[in-house]
Amino acid sequence: MSRDIFSNKEKFFDLWAPNYDFLFTTVFYQAVHKRLLEYVELPEQPNVIDLGCGTGRLLNRLATQFPTLRGTGLDLSAKMLHQAQQGNRHKERLVYKQGNAESLPFAESQFDAVFNTLSFLHYPNPQQVFQEVNRVLCPSGKFYLVDFTVREWKGANFLPLSSGGIQFYSTQQREQFGLVAHLKCLDHYYLLGSVVLSIFSK
Repeated sequence: MSRDIFSNKEKFFDLWAPNYDFLFTTVFYQAVHKRLLEYVELPEQPNVIDLGCGTGRLLNRLATQFPTLRGTGLDLSAKMLHQAQQGNRHKERLVYKQGNAESLPFAESQFDAVFNTLSFLHYPNPQQVFQEVNRVLCPSGKFYLVDFTVREWKGANFLPLSSGGIQFYSTQQREQFGLVAHLKCLDHYYLLGSVVLSIFSK
C-alpha cells in the first residue's frame, strides 16, 4: 500500500515539476524561506539535507547565506530533481538525490541540520520520518520543520488534494512525534499565516 502511495505521489510531482517555479509557489515559497532563514543557526562548514527539496530553491538560498555549507537535496520526483539540478547555482557544494524521507539512504549522524519545508503534510508515515531524521542527525543537530498547521487535533485534518492525500498536524502533534523520536522541540514560530516553523534538537 505505502509503495503505491509513494509511486502515485512521485507521478503527481513529476507532472507538476515543469511549471512548479512559475506558479504562485514562487512568491509564497520565497516569503516562507526568507522568514525561515531568520531562525537558522548552523555550525562552521555545515552539512545539511533538505527533505522534499523540490526544485532546490531553499538549498540555493542556504548555500548563498552560508558560504561553507554543503547540502543534499532529496525528493521522490526525478523531474523535480532535474529542475533542481538545472537551477543549481552552487554545483560544487550542492547535490541532489532521489529518495524517500521514510527510508533515508544516508549513514547515521551524517548531517548538522535537516530541513523539511512544506512537504511534511504529504508523508503517509510522519513518525517514521522523525525517526529517520533522528538517525541521520549529528549530536546536537537541528531539525527545521516548516508546514501548515492546525490549532488542535480534531481527527479530520486529512484532505484528498493530491495522490495519497495530505495531512495537517497541530504543534502539539509535532512535539509528540519529536518526543517519540527522541528529538526535543525547542520552539514554534509563525512564519506566514498558518505556516509554522518547529525547531527540534537531537
